[in-house]
Amino acid sequence: MKVNWKELFPEPIRTILGRMPPAVLEKVEEVRIREGRPLEINAGDTYHFLTAQGSLTAKPEEAYIPLKEVTHRLLDLISNHSLYTLEEELRKGFITIPGGHRIGLAGRTVLSGGRVETLRDINGFNVRVAREVHGVADRILPYLLDMKSGQVFHTLILSPPQQGKTTLLRDLARQISNGCRLVGGSEFVQGLRPRLKVGIVDERSEIAGSYKGVPGFDVGPRTDVMDGCPKAEGMMMMLRSMSPDVIIVDEIGRPEDAEAVMEALHSGVSVIATAHGRDLGELSSRPALRTLIQEQMFQRYVQLRRTSRGMNFRLADGKMRVLQQPDAGGEAFG
Repeated sequence: MKVNWKELFPEPIRTILGRMPPAVLEKVEEVRIREGRPLEINAGDTYHFLTAQGSLTAKPEEAYIPLKEVTHRLLDLISNHSLYTLEEELRKGFITIPGGHRIGLAGRTVLSGGRVETLRDINGFNVRVAREVHGVADRILPYLLDMKSGQVFHTLILSPPQQGKTTLLRDLARQISNGCRLVGGSEFVQGLRPRLKVGIVDERSEIAGSYKGVPGFDVGPRTDVMDGCPKAEGMMMMLRSMSPDVIIVDEIGRPEDAEAVMEALHSGVSVIATAHGRDLGELSSRPALRTLIQEQMFQRYVQLRRTSRGMNFRLADGKMRVLQQPDAGGEAFG
């Protein structure tokens, strides 16, 4: 189900966004609404405040200030007038809506036994706009294909937040499912390689953007999606029931995630996963991922960093040997 993300907002925010310069509107990645504080956007990794006329400003005192009535209407819209049905999402601090757009929430937590039970008095929203970019994986995918075995290398993609990991996963799923192969060692040709079965474990409904179980994004003709399921449990369910060739999963980091990845790798299924981190040294400091890295369970590491010229990447094999240097101006892998 495709959703126009601007339609998510109540008036007058919807009108303000519609007044923005089109070139900026196309780059919007986040809309931040804080009750009683300036309306803010992130466009192309640059933050701006928005005036009531839809113009950009660096001065918070010039920005439009959403009040309680607006934030209450927004909460009513994104919960489809049934906030009580979203208790599990509120406990996690975010809601994913049709189209894969994720809305982070801030407010007063209600605790039970020392753990967050739900969220009340919600007054802060971070709407992250999901985008489908066909071809974003073109430069990276050739390095992830094992032409001898006809399989995909076990791959870990790492970067700080908002560098394009989920967008890249979405396009990798589409292309691997559609079929592709390398010719002459460098030319990338679509449609010539046998299509692989892809299983996406989409805990936060961001990769496939599913609505009532049906993907809203093009993730390929041979792709199955386990939507809204915890990653570790979802990977095991995929292994038991869907016989995938490749499992794709976003943002691993817990011990149970690492155990499920290990189980998939030992089962002969390729895994493409992402993790938050600036470099492998940072990931290695996290116990859940340290074993996977030290035992060289992954055969490819892709480190992403977005620049003004687009997505930049550096790639290494399981022994940290550099396979592809970043573009000019990039940083060394590590």
